[in-house]
Formats: sequence, structure tokens, C-alpha cells
Amino acid sequence: MPDTTPKTGISIHINSPVILAFALISTVVLALSLLISDQITSFLVTRGTFNYADWTSYHGFITHIFAHADWGHLFGNFVFILLLGPLLEEKFGSGRLLLMILVTALLTGVINVILFDDNLLGASGIVLMLITLGSYANAQKGRIPLTFVLVVVLFFSQEIESALTQDNISHFGHILGGMAGSVFGFFLSWRFNRRSQAAE
Repeated sequence: MPDTTPKTGISIHINSPVILAFALISTVVLALSLLISDQITSFLVTRGTFNYADWTSYHGFITHIFAHADWGHLFGNFVFILLLGPLLEEKFGSGRLLLMILVTALLTGVINVILFDDNLLGASGIVLMLITLGSYANAQKGRIPLTFVLVVVLFFSQEIESALTQDNISHFGHILGGMAGSVFGFFLSWRFNRRSQAAE
């Protein structure tokens, strides 16, 4: 007879491969930058003084999201990413979330090069995209939770305040990139919810 005894063991499973990989890569990059050479971070950032003739620098449009100035910068971003990311990855799928992250990174990098002279590093644009996407993903019958609105306001306020300081981080680039990613996230969440309603 088959064993019908319920299993009470606890196991850990990878519930969000895209977000976990994002966090792991960013952590390893920062650790290696601090232990070996800060040239690792410099190689990944989007440079404000961009040389359009140098094709080896175009990867920075994407890879800047893996580079962080210090542990505080990394933790500040990934507190939000690890909280919101897995829920959104489960709702929209790993492929869709990866696409949104890449498009947001690209738009952030391009906007920074066009409008600013600062180097761009960090995942703040991704954080803003996830926060706004989360508000739309949880909206029901045209209602957006007030808690998400407050988080958006607080995070944008923090970025605007930080933009007034000289810390070699393009906070306006984060804001603009986050807004661009939010528009993309809104479109995808609207389309996804529309398909879900049609299938019911």
C-alpha cells in the first residue's frame, strides 16, 4: 500500500528565479568590486560622458542595474525588489518580468546619457517600476491601494531630495527611468488583466 502519511518536512524552493538571480549577481558584483577592484563597477555603469563611437560601452545601458556604490545602496534597493519582485514574477511570469527589467534598464541608461553628465549605477529605476507595477497589479475595478500610492510618493520624494546632494549618483536618471518603466509596466499589466478577464 502507498504511504499516505502526510509529510511535515520543510523545504526551500526557488520561487522567483529572475529576482533571485538579479540579487545574486548584484551582490557578487559589489563584493568583487570591494575586494578586488572598483574597476568592475566602473565597467558596468552607464557613463555620463558617453562615447558613441566606442561600441564596448553600450553594455552599460543594461548592466548599470547590477552596479552599486556600497552595501547601503545595494540593500536600499533590494529591500524593495525582494519584497515586490517575487509577487510580481508569480503574477506576470518570469519572462515578462525579465523583459520589463531589461526595458526599464535600457530606457534609464539612454535617458541618463541624453540628459545628464553623471555616471549611472544602481537599480532604483527597477524599484520604481516594480512599485508602480505592483499598484496596478493589485488594482481591482479601477481602485489602486492607498498604501502603494504612499510608497510611490515617499520613494520619489527620497530620490528628489537625494538629487540635491553631490554623491555621484544620477537620481534624476533614476526618477526618469522609473517613470518610463512604470509606463511600460502599466501597459503590460493592463493588457495582462484584460486577457485574464476575457478568459473568465
